[in-house]
Amino acid sequence: MALLVPGGGCARLAISHPAQVSRRTAVVATLSPPKLDKVDYWVDATSSFFEPDSRPIMLYDGVCNLCNGGVKRIRYEALQSESGKKLLRRSGRAPDDISSVVLVEKDRSYIKSDAVLKIMDYIDLPFPQLAFFLQFVPQFVRDFAYDNIANNRYNIFGRSDSCELYDK
Repeated sequence: MALLVPGGGCARLAISHPAQVSRRTAVVATLSPPKLDKVDYWVDATSSFFEPDSRPIMLYDGVCNLCNGGVKRIRYEALQSESGKKLLRRSGRAPDDISSVVLVEKDRSYIKSDAVLKIMDYIDLPFPQLAFFLQFVPQFVRDFAYDNIANNRYNIFGRSDSCELYDK
């Protein structure tokens, strides 16, 4: 599925095969942050993203090589795209905040290590099993590791000149 974005940008939503859905849930970020009026506006403005397909959307850094590797098996949207900025606002985050991968489900959003664990639930073996064990690691430890990787991702994994969209 492709989203038309005025002015171009990375706005393709794609999936290479049906996602496996896990019933384990953990609420990390809800759609009820302090500035509820603004978030409600963005929930309404992006509700059409979930009408044809209710699977979650992963927001990722479109120029990070590590991040680009994770977008092959789930619907995705670059944080830097217009649709990504709208989904960030829906999640109660600033539209220019590319500090964390974000997984947006119809009724909630996940950030940092919780987003990674939830994404692992949606993709093939051995990731759902690995996510099951990693959930027992305290969140502050997981987020510390996540932040260190996120803050150094371009140095470790490189950076693309533009957002890479995967074709089938």
